[in-house]
Amino acid sequence: MFAAFLILILPFLILLLFISHVRQLRRAITSQRAAALSSSRLENHDHAHTRKKFIGFFHPYCNAGGGGERVLWTAVAFMQRTQPNVINVVYSGDVEATKEQIIEKVKSRFDIALAPDSLHFVFLESRRLVEDRAWPRFTLLGQSLGSMYLAWEAMSKFVPDLYIDTMGYAFTFHVVAWLAGIPIGAYVHYPTISTDMLARVEARRATYANSNVISSSTILSRGKLLYYRLFMYHYALALRRSSFLMVNSSWTKNHIDAILAHSDPFLDFVHLPLTVIGTLALSLIRALTFSFPVHTQAPPKRAAIVYPPCDTHALSRLSLDRAPSLLLSLAQFRPEKDHGAQIRMMAALLKQHPEHRQAVRLLLGDYARVSELKALAVTLQVSDHVEFVVNAPYPRILELLGQASVGLNTMVDEHFGINVVEFMVAGVIPVVHASGGPLHDIVVPVDGQRTGFHAKDPESFAQSVHEVMAMSEEERRVIRARARQWAMTTFSEEAFQEGWTESGWARWL
Repeated sequence: MFAAFLILILPFLILLLFISHVRQLRRAITSQRAAALSSSRLENHDHAHTRKKFIGFFHPYCNAGGGGERVLWTAVAFMQRTQPNVINVVYSGDVEATKEQIIEKVKSRFDIALAPDSLHFVFLESRRLVEDRAWPRFTLLGQSLGSMYLAWEAMSKFVPDLYIDTMGYAFTFHVVAWLAGIPIGAYVHYPTISTDMLARVEARRATYANSNVISSSTILSRGKLLYYRLFMYHYALALRRSSFLMVNSSWTKNHIDAILAHSDPFLDFVHLPLTVIGTLALSLIRALTFSFPVHTQAPPKRAAIVYPPCDTHALSRLSLDRAPSLLLSLAQFRPEKDHGAQIRMMAALLKQHPEHRQAVRLLLGDYARVSELKALAVTLQVSDHVEFVVNAPYPRILELLGQASVGLNTMVDEHFGINVVEFMVAGVIPVVHASGGPLHDIVVPVDGQRTGFHAKDPESFAQSVHEVMAMSEEERRVIRARARQWAMTTFSEEAFQEGWTESGWARWL
């Protein structure tokens, strides 16, 4: 009898606790903002801190130093220059770093100067919940649930006027909408799940995200396909919570637009009771918390392409003349980057064209864990031709880009590829996988003439590298000059800032 009573009363107790938490958040906003202004040394500049607007950037790995972080810090620096009444709040999981250390690393890694006065950090203690190692099984689901808890922690510590996710944690939108009721936007680097992922599982094709154990089993493949179908449905619901969406490439846009339009009548029917209960609960919360904000809008029907920024100024000063012997790869260590394919390409190149054995070498940069790759290079007997540079500072990267002749990107369906843009501006001829952003947005013909090469496997990569090395220096220089001009026009910081401004974020303040 008591158990039945507890089951009946438990949802109401949870609802009351939630209402109490929301009311507490609303009461804490003024003190939160006063503390933010104090830490940013602005309390004496403007006593009426209600005149300041706060934009929250959700980027738990803001100190990582990758392409996504360049987007974040370029946007923040632009906001600081053009929006004097905006305080930029960054939700970071880098608890081991101080504000000063992060600003210093941004300057060292990207040559971006940040003003500390209009920058405030909210440090999150629960970032481990969004790391893939925390979820060895059902990783997508686990990381998404973890991001929701992380968003709960973020909103509990600081509620901004506008929330922008710049890392791809769309499931946080639900938490922000329910707790804070503020406008939500996002810069999406790649979809958490895509129709391509569903197709690979359905075709039972083994990849880094679909192991041989699953792809070889009919039952496991069907189970994973159902899991992906459910996840896609809820991912679409999360994206529709947003007021505006920016994406980094046409590849990402096509996927995000398709997800926004995604429908599943069967799952709609299954979820109908939950939808009704959720709507009634939200109405009750708003009735009992009179200060609870109400922000409603039609979900975006499509995303806007805002190409990531590239440091075209420094890179464009590099000479277009250089020896053809150095091959360069710049990418963070992640399985999908497939650096192993680059080592296998080197083995194929030296086997097919032994005349390059005395001259050519491959340099892999910005790498955190290299032991497996070093072992692969030894196994393929190319270790004398492969060199690793770990966590290179920006001046060293510029030096390498000024020396390299060929730039490699072997990732399949790379969502964009900022390193490919850097290659082109620096005068490094790109040899990239024939898919994703590098194929459709970056290494594209200009006036019918090539700006780089595309390949699909180690052998075709090796052949493309050989073609570059077999060209005359004048032929290589023409390609470099054409690629540089195209990249500087299309992917500059100025082009990014224009796209960021036109995305519509300002009207949601």
